[in-house]
Amino acid sequence: MNLASHGKTDVTETNHQHRETNMEHSVIRMAVLGGLVLLAGVVESASVSGKGTWETTLQGRDLDGNASTYEAYYDTVLDITWLADANYAQTSGFDSDGRMTWASAVAWANSLVVGTYDDWRLPTVTDIGTSGCTYGAGNLSYGTGGDCGYNVDTATGELASLWYDTLGNTPYYSTTGTSAQAGWGLSNTGPFSNLQSSVYWSGTEYAPNTGNAWYFRTSYGSQGYAGKGNGLYAWAVRSGDVSPVPLPAAGWLFGASLLGLAGLVRRGRADVGA
Repeated sequence: MNLASHGKTDVTETNHQHRETNMEHSVIRMAVLGGLVLLAGVVESASVSGKGTWETTLQGRDLDGNASTYEAYYDTVLDITWLADANYAQTSGFDSDGRMTWASAVAWANSLVVGTYDDWRLPTVTDIGTSGCTYGAGNLSYGTGGDCGYNVDTATGELASLWYDTLGNTPYYSTTGTSAQAGWGLSNTGPFSNLQSSVYWSGTEYAPNTGNAWYFRTSYGSQGYAGKGNGLYAWAVRSGDVSPVPLPAAGWLFGASLLGLAGLVRRGRADVGA
């Protein structure tokens, strides 16, 4: 499908985004409109061993019957399964770059079928009831806790939990308000492919104004909300674990034949020794 079919528009900021610092504001716009932008202080993303908990809390899952590759990862902390490809909308050919309006992203995830599973969705955010974001230095919250800004309570968002806890990434602001702190940005992508250093939709509407929906900014480590008409990335997840792909019928028959042959051999040996 082409861009027009998904109703994409350039990313626009909501009122709270306009209050970000000029430097961050311009960088965010470049990151969203231009894809991955590497700047001073931002580490190029890759799998980083020993960073975060991903090596013990993410378990590979085979969805296509080829045990040599994983198409998904079960998150033992959140009890959800992430697609291994974090931009599958593009990889699968559904969209030219993977950026979609919120409505298109929700519809894509809801209609997605991978392996035998058709119950995919977008990650969720739990709105803890605070009206808007609480702002600190730099005009966007940086203190720990809360559901909006930097260093959020990771229990409020599945993407926040993955980015902060599982992958061990560092946000642009420290909890004391230091900007561009050492190592900030999406430095660890864990086992995932095509994880964009940009902005991803959640499947949760912003309750005070349902013309907006929650997002997570993987480039900066911030959680917030934006107008649904923006073109952001989408990552499909599903609740719970997935079952191993059953061995094809031919495989079962072959295995049964081998077992039968082994039984005949053992019986023949017993007869000879009688």
